[in-house]
This record gives sequence, C-alpha cells and structure tokens, in this order.
Amino acid sequence: MYEPLIKKRKRMKNIITGICIVLGLMAGLAYWYFIGCTSGTCPIQSKWWTSTLYGGLIGYLFSDMILWITNKIKGKNNE
Repeated sequence: MYEPLIKKRKRMKNIITGICIVLGLMAGLAYWYFIGCTSGTCPIQSKWWTSTLYGGLIGYLFSDMILWITNKIKGKNNE
C-alpha cells in the first residue's frame, strides 16, 4: 500500500546523496588545483586523486548529516 511512497523516499535519498558526493568530488579536485601541496609532503593534497576522494567522502558525510537533520525535524525515525 505504501510502496510507491517508500520507493519515492529512497529515490530522493539516493539523489541527494549522489548530488552531495559529486559536489564533494568537484570541491576536492578544485582544492587540489587551487590550493594543493606542490612539495609532495602533504598526503591528502599532493595527489589529485586523494584530494578528490577525500572530497567525495566529505560530500557523502554531509549528505548523511542533511538527511539525519531533515528526519529529526520531521520527527521520523531513521529508515
């Protein structure tokens, strides 16, 4: 009976998570490009892929925080 609503919520959650991860990846790459470490001694900033992956991880955690806050505001339990 409530399956379409549950599928819609899961789809929206996946869309929000995907958008935040992509924005995090782009922010990590931009951070490496504009600020990065040229000496090679910085483990996260010296290579483009580590900075980009770290940005994606931060984006995922940010999306999880957004979804947790919206569930708290609505008064719902975690799914």
